[in-house]
Amino acid sequence: MKVKSILDRKGHQVTTIQPWASVASAVRQLVGPPTIGALVVTGVPTGFTGLITERDVVRAINTHGLAVLDKQVGEIMSHRVPTCAPDDSVARVIVEMTTTRYRHLPVVENGELAGLVSIGDVVRHRLEEIQLETNVLRDLYHARH
Repeated sequence: MKVKSILDRKGHQVTTIQPWASVASAVRQLVGPPTIGALVVTGVPTGFTGLITERDVVRAINTHGLAVLDKQVGEIMSHRVPTCAPDDSVARVIVEMTTTRYRHLPVVENGELAGLVSIGDVVRHRLEEIQLETNVLRDLYHARH
């Protein structure tokens, strides 16, 4: 299965924030509603600049205290974020998330932001795949016996 199938189901909408926005405004967006784990940081004509996650905020609070809420998103965001493409396999995305420890991957197509997949999206999709395979195998077994 491909990343495209996840995006077709969940949608291509991505919640974004500008790098000059305050960390406090990022926190307000993260806690929702709806509650989300990451914001894609834009601020460039195409693609994206980085990603700010709950983890980035917690680490920044540990380093700077609550004064971090007045800082700009660009000061604490992750800059070198791994990405995936709509035609990438879900298996490849699982490996990428596992090795890089990023729980959210921006989906980029032709240099443009096309969506965002989370570890939850990938796991949900894989579980549905496994359930379908199990049902097919069960049906085949019953048809032969």
